[in-house]
Amino acid sequence: MKKLIFATHNPGKLREIAEMLSSLGIEVMSAKEAGVYEDVEEDQDTFEGNAIKKAAFVAQRTGEWAVADDSGVCINALGGRPGVQTARWAGPETLDEDLIEYTLKQLHAVREGERQASFHSVAALVSPAGEIHTFEGMVPGTITMTRRGTHHKGMPYDEIFQPNGYEQTFGEMTSEQKNTLSHRGRAFTQLKAFLEQMI
Repeated sequence: MKKLIFATHNPGKLREIAEMLSSLGIEVMSAKEAGVYEDVEEDQDTFEGNAIKKAAFVAQRTGEWAVADDSGVCINALGGRPGVQTARWAGPETLDEDLIEYTLKQLHAVREGERQASFHSVAALVSPAGEIHTFEGMVPGTITMTRRGTHHKGMPYDEIFQPNGYEQTFGEMTSEQKNTLSHRGRAFTQLKAFLEQMI
């Protein structure tokens, strides 16, 4: 495998996986760079289902190995919401700023110490022949009372998610720190180990 198509239009996600896989000598391209401009409707009930659907679509369209992830935050005080609706629960085409404010508003009555949450990510790797491999990462933490850290486009929750055992939010960490700790980082670390055995 010399080329891997990442089924995303999110520049932040593309940058993360390109950094993580840079040592393997695999060219990581976005779906758009590979000529796939359509968005796949994320209508599955699980992170795994959405990830597989997206990766399979791009693998079929390009004839290349493709990878996709579906990630989300599950907030205990909100009964596990937003979950698979993480990017859309404030409405369609919602800006990052609105997602942050909407989430904090939903938690306005929840006190500090009762704002437990967990970030989940499933990465799906699909071959041109339709072979599927999935990798899952999870990190527990809390939703902060206010925004903290640097905003990265397409990753609004980084500013309000503080992983357990750390004083910083994801938004206050360097990309290297976050990649080794985050839900997506954990899923893609497993993916990287799998790819190392393939090459």
